[in-house]
Amino acid sequence: MPGLLALIEDGIKKPVFDCRMCGQCVLHSTGMTCPMTCPKTLRNGPCGGVREDGGCEVVPEMQCVWLKAERRARTLPMPTHWKQGLEHLRPPVDNTLQGTSSWINLISGRDKQTPAGWQGEQV
Repeated sequence: MPGLLALIEDGIKKPVFDCRMCGQCVLHSTGMTCPMTCPKTLRNGPCGGVREDGGCEVVPEMQCVWLKAERRARTLPMPTHWKQGLEHLRPPVDNTLQGTSSWINLISGRDKQTPAGWQGEQV
């Protein structure tokens, strides 16, 4: 069942949101923008290498994913607490969850588990 749910989730989220199935989905708090589309796979905002024109420092022809997320979070009709999600510090990406269902990981709490030594706030 978990594999089937991951396939269904991928079939819905990939074409609509360009979701990368990291297993720790935060679309709801990033203006429905998948942060894993950032070439640096950052979960906590711009890397500091955003070009003056808003382009990515790694892929200049690509708009910075985090600038796009911030604009969308401000303009999409979403609950206020979702719009404030960009301000939350997220733990590093857990690559062991790659390809798994973020829906199952959310329900089980697996997406909230952090690496040993992580001192950031829990979101």
